[in-house]
Amino acid sequence: MTKNKSILITGCSSGIGLCVAQGLHARGYQVFATARKRDDVQNLKDMGLTSFHLDLDDSSTIKNAVKAVLQETGGTLYALFNNGAYGQAGAVEDLRREVMRDQFETNFFGWLELTNAVIPVMRRQGYGRIIQNSSVLGLVGMPYRGAYIASKFALEGLTDTLRLELKMTSKDIYVSLIEPGPILSRFRHNSWMALEQNIDIEQSIHRELYVRTIDRLSKEGPAVPFTLPPEAVLSRVIKILESPRPKPRYYVTVPTYLFGYLRRFLPQRVLDNILKRY
Repeated sequence: MTKNKSILITGCSSGIGLCVAQGLHARGYQVFATARKRDDVQNLKDMGLTSFHLDLDDSSTIKNAVKAVLQETGGTLYALFNNGAYGQAGAVEDLRREVMRDQFETNFFGWLELTNAVIPVMRRQGYGRIIQNSSVLGLVGMPYRGAYIASKFALEGLTDTLRLELKMTSKDIYVSLIEPGPILSRFRHNSWMALEQNIDIEQSIHRELYVRTIDRLSKEGPAVPFTLPPEAVLSRVIKILESPRPKPRYYVTVPTYLFGYLRRFLPQRVLDNILKRY
């Protein structure tokens, strides 16, 4: 089933990306695991994975990685899993323009450029799967996550549009969104680091909440209820890759199912009160 099926994955240094790369490799896929840092690329190679350097903020590395993958496969690519991202925590009023721009460079513009680089390959071969790892925060807004939420809302809209356009021109290229809630990974630790690096905590009216957030995110183990291991996302990726007609969206974790349901049926003010407490 998986013979000659290749997949390019971003953000494989840890967490979801690493889990999916290892899981698909064990399943027989030809996996190309990429990472932003060259040390992580070497670590992936030491694990037995084929790995290339790909920094979503750097167009040259995107082009070079795609070129390297196509050289390995003879010019084909079955699937792309856009996963590499980070979460910039902080209140909207504390976000400088350059901080928001950096969030979008990684989480949105890099994904757009990489996706557009592989679409012609998939169209030429007549098939393909594009998988976007979004978030429950692409469905609903929550306090102090504005930069990340904005990038995921933008991704959701772009992906829905892309799916419609490809159905008009390339019916056998499927585009799917995966929308996880809390997953065990380094994501929250990295968000904490981004908060400390890019937000003037001491001068913010939100200082007390930031301090509590940093304390919570710095602890080991799940930071919120209903946290699942990254294998929960791997199972959705496998469904998308191996289903004859994958769905446009796949929810992961209880919060995603819950808020996906509530946003359709609750008045916005009621939903806002729930989201503030969560």
